[in-house]
Amino acid sequence: MTSSVPSLRRALGVRDAVVVGLGAMVGAGVFAALGPAARAAGSGLLYALAAAAVVAYCNAMASARLAARYPVSGGTYVYGRERLGPFWGYLAGWAFVVGKTASCAAMALTVGTYVWPGQAHAVAVAAVVALTAVKCLGVEKSAWLTRVVVAVVLGVLAAVVVACAGSGSASGGRLATGLSGGVGGVLSGAGLLFFAFAGYARVATLGEEVRDPARTIPRAVPLALGITLVVYAAVAAATVAVLGVDGLADATAPLADAVRAAGVDGLVPVVRVGAAVAALGSLLSLILGVSRTTLAMSRDRHLPAALAAVHPRFQVPQRAEIAVGAVVAVVAAFGDARGAIGFSSFGVLVYYAIANASAWTLSSAPRARALPVLGAVGCVALACALPVTSVGAGIGVLALGAVAYAVRLRARSS
Repeated sequence: MTSSVPSLRRALGVRDAVVVGLGAMVGAGVFAALGPAARAAGSGLLYALAAAAVVAYCNAMASARLAARYPVSGGTYVYGRERLGPFWGYLAGWAFVVGKTASCAAMALTVGTYVWPGQAHAVAVAAVVALTAVKCLGVEKSAWLTRVVVAVVLGVLAAVVVACAGSGSASGGRLATGLSGGVGGVLSGAGLLFFAFAGYARVATLGEEVRDPARTIPRAVPLALGITLVVYAAVAAATVAVLGVDGLADATAPLADAVRAAGVDGLVPVVRVGAAVAALGSLLSLILGVSRTTLAMSRDRHLPAALAAVHPRFQVPQRAEIAVGAVVAVVAAFGDARGAIGFSSFGVLVYYAIANASAWTLSSAPRARALPVLGAVGCVALACALPVTSVGAGIGVLALGAVAYAVRLRARSS
């Protein structure tokens, strides 16, 4: 990338970067992923949460090191390209853009389902349009809105934990761990829970908009991940204590069902509002990350070059943001949120496997290479343990991307 390419404004400090990471993680995933994970992992749910956190930590540290070295938009698309070669960078970017676009649509539909179930698709489209407009006004506006969303969601989750823990229905015996779902079930549950952790490196994707990235990113990423792990562990323990693992697995709206079982019916509407707000926060952060990866891929002509334009006043990739918002709106208008968690998790796990492989090349010291190796192995294991339909769809999408890359390469050489 030459110096003539317009760059984005570095406006995010440590606090804003942590908030962006929290907005991506402490979102709709905790409202939606606990039930499917409990069905897969059974009594090993807390083990699954721990496994997902370990893999996420390895990935987070790999992303932080790489982002400090390459503080530009694009995340692992850039890291893979610079450390492993153009194809691996392209494959990472392809997996991220396609998987996260589907995830964006799922989050938009989650908003619609909680706000107005009868018009879920219409509300989803309206949410996408509104958030795209906010993003086009500059990354500072997005960070401010994310801060509000994080505050609301953390407040709601704290209320859920207090209500469940203080309920007469809570029983510590329900927290007993085991392996009723087997090791495979734990890994599958961890892969599904990874969906809820997958925003920890969003600030790395926004590396070109972070002040002093060599200092800010390595501090912000693990801090955001640590806060999220504490929150998720508290919520998982509180809901299991009230519902039990089987009850949590059967719950359609786990947190709402938990506070209802705890006898605090008045909190149910608050949880519904919190879920909608959380989905909005996740949607905002997801579109933000996808548009920046789209920007980076457009700069290298893997996507239309027109999407690489940066607005001269707001210094954001408005064309990329509008294009991503338009695609997400179409998918949200006609699509279905079912299966999105597994599909998104597969794509993101591939993305971070490439990130870990890229981080492995940064140093030849065994200690420096230990975390990337653990992270890469963990990503592959969790990806393979996901539901068969998710794995099959993910492999198909990756193959389609590889074919498109090969066709484009041949066209260039001819």
